[in-house]
Amino acid sequence: MRDERDDVRVKDTGAVTQIRFDAVDHVIDGRAILSGVSVDLSARRIGVIGRNGSGKTTFARLLAGLVAPTSGTVTIDGIDPAKDRRAALSLVGILFQNPDHQIIFPTVIEEVAFGLRQQGVDDPDARAQAVLDRFGKAHWRDAHVHSLSQGQKQLVCLMSILAMTPRILILDEPFAGLDIPTRMQLARYLSHYDGTLVHVSHDPRDLAGYDHVLWLERGAVKGQGADVLDAFTDEMMRQGGGDDISDLSR
Repeated sequence: MRDERDDVRVKDTGAVTQIRFDAVDHVIDGRAILSGVSVDLSARRIGVIGRNGSGKTTFARLLAGLVAPTSGTVTIDGIDPAKDRRAALSLVGILFQNPDHQIIFPTVIEEVAFGLRQQGVDDPDARAQAVLDRFGKAHWRDAHVHSLSQGQKQLVCLMSILAMTPRILILDEPFAGLDIPTRMQLARYLSHYDGTLVHVSHDPRDLAGYDHVLWLERGAVKGQGADVLDAFTDEMMRQGGGDDISDLSR
């Protein structure tokens, strides 16, 4: 049986982006979300795996430059995305789990053109229209976003990001809550992207075949490498045999 994840691939353009986390801590309201994270990543397809609450989304937000670390440094090809927000627009894009947290404008063309305007692109509406054409969605141009399905909204967000041609595309569990046909279709659309893919997930099936996988556990690096998914799956099965769901957080 063919799995929809077979369609998630990126094209090899030769250049590889360098991602570095150097002794990164991130603390919110006195609680450590990430602690001492140091990684040097240069693979084409990178997975970030972990249980809910392991720090995966915080890792993604730090990489996107949406927040700055409490201590330590995050760089993409030597650029700090939190400090240089203009450069970050071309460096990295992030696709969140809930598109309603990402969409700003009422119509599709306005949403797709927004990032291009932020980049100072000449004639952003024309560029946005070209993206819609490339995805076969020219007829969506003046559609009101609130009238779209969840999967269609997620595609609008993806087109908006890809329009800006970032070097890194971060996926923060974008398939969660979507049915199988929609997941398959969105996965195929990802084949339009030709940069570094960083896919955050709690499901190891999403990351099968990735070049490098980072395992986060309680805000720290538990393991990393091409073969870490088996170790993660074994540990999750072991924990599933216990009863940690009854433990109260402290």
